[in-house]
Amino acid sequence: VQLQASGGGLVQAGGSLRLSCAASTRRYSFNTMGWYRQAPGKERDLVATITGRVNINYADSVKGRFTISRDNAKNSVYLQMDSLEPEDTAVYYCKAVSPWGTVWGLGTHVTVSS
Repeated sequence: VQLQASGGGLVQAGGSLRLSCAASTRRYSFNTMGWYRQAPGKERDLVATITGRVNINYADSVKGRFTISRDNAKNSVYLQMDSLEPEDTAVYYCKAVSPWGTVWGLGTHVTVSS
């Protein structure tokens, strides 16, 4: 199973982006899907996760600005990012967890200019 992330890009501060991540197959379902990010020179940190339909967790730094959602029929997870700040600049990775293992997608770059 592979995860394909898309939607990154360059945006001005205050702008919005929507990231998407889709699994290569609908054969397997995932308990938890989420987004992490890694800024240059820093460790990879949690941004948001969603378990089931409504169990959602956000990093404090993105609460009120980012919204995570999922479409189980499409085996996909999304991240709506609003009010973007230069500090949000990073490579964003999606992650999916199932009883049989964890899968990471390749990152998508997000750059927020001031």
